[in-house]
Amino acid sequence: MTRTEQIAQFVARTGYDDLPASVVRKAKDVIMDTLGCGIGTTTEDPKKAATAWGIVRQMGGPQEATNLVAGFKTPAVWAAFANGVLCHGIDFDDTHKEALTHTGAPIVPAALASAETKGLSGKDLITGVVLGYEVSVRVGMCVMPSHYRFWQSTATNCTFGAAALTAKMYGCTEEEIINALGLTGTQAAGLLTYLEFGDFSKSLNVGKCSFNGVFSGICAKTGATAPPVMLEHKMGYSYAYCPDGEPKLDKLTAGLGENYEILVNVPKPYPSLTASHAPIELVLKLMKEKGIKPEQIVKITERTYNTVKTHFSNFDPQTTMAARLSVPYCIAVAAATGTCGVAQFTMDVINDPKVRQMLSKVEIIADPELNKLYPEKFPAVIDIETADGKTYHGEQYYPGGDVMNPISLDGLKHKFRGLAAPSFSAGRVEEIINAVDRLEDCKDVRDFTKLLVK
Repeated sequence: MTRTEQIAQFVARTGYDDLPASVVRKAKDVIMDTLGCGIGTTTEDPKKAATAWGIVRQMGGPQEATNLVAGFKTPAVWAAFANGVLCHGIDFDDTHKEALTHTGAPIVPAALASAETKGLSGKDLITGVVLGYEVSVRVGMCVMPSHYRFWQSTATNCTFGAAALTAKMYGCTEEEIINALGLTGTQAAGLLTYLEFGDFSKSLNVGKCSFNGVFSGICAKTGATAPPVMLEHKMGYSYAYCPDGEPKLDKLTAGLGENYEILVNVPKPYPSLTASHAPIELVLKLMKEKGIKPEQIVKITERTYNTVKTHFSNFDPQTTMAARLSVPYCIAVAAATGTCGVAQFTMDVINDPKVRQMLSKVEIIADPELNKLYPEKFPAVIDIETADGKTYHGEQYYPGGDVMNPISLDGLKHKFRGLAAPSFSAGRVEEIINAVDRLEDCKDVRDFTKLLVK
């Protein structure tokens, strides 16, 4: 049996009753967290939300699935697209460290759109999300880290998870699921060029990933065929998207159905890239514990793994997204303001002279020894030098939200409340939280999606 066949069999044969209780709880957590991020984008970046809605309104088609907050319905593919854009819109969505996928942003919208279109249950939604995570992350682990030389891992690798869950929800056979995966492999795309510019294409990539996955599942159910070994063929996805070496094909199926990757997905405590979270926490902790004032700081040095230096060290961010993707900016704004929430990623704060001055004091050093720890760990070693000649040192190896540095369920609910409050009444926010907690009791997902609109 090929690896593609093994994945298709796992998707086809896994049902809600096969899922461990811990996996079900985690799935509900990521659904709440991802939806919170999508809802939050509508107020934190309303231009992005308006752009996404403006695109899908032009496309027409049957009213199948709900667009978050706005409430109008579109074909499933376009609801998945717009909601995918929103859920990744403020970079507050979760991360799988080894695959480096923001898995929830494309997977939850694809699952929600497919489940709503087919009139499925909360149990079906949970199952789809789990399967989508599992397939996405395994493909990501197969091609990373060299994949990240050019490609946005979320946009490419999560397309497979979105296709797999859609095929499952649309009632595909194992053969049709194989076709869905094959059709996905020839569509997956999304370049990292946005890292320099912080533009709409970053969120577009993720929305299109969700779209492509749903589209592939529908195509397969309708009868479209594809190469049956897209993942492992020498001219297939894994080899083509692993530019600097051999793909790790064993990652596709090792422990499949036994070790659920959703359990190690990392929710974010800060609205910025995961690589910034350990240094943010260290800076805030050192300044609080040592009583360091921003005006006393002469220099902040972070020693860390190579990718931070090569991909995430923009010292002159000109947009909110560019700032979210800049580790030195995140360090600087935390040091200058004493916090790092959504308010720290407005243009007024980004251009604040005090923040810019602090940014000029930050240095990022790629440390070969720390690089050996990545991606199991996201190491950050911080030294803060002050005007009186003292140096304050701190080390952290796991970002907040990691299983080694977890966020509690209460913490996730607090995050959701903060993101949803500008859009919904306090009563509605609690109603959504309670509905997620009882999602397995929901007979028709359309009753749930009614809560997610104004």
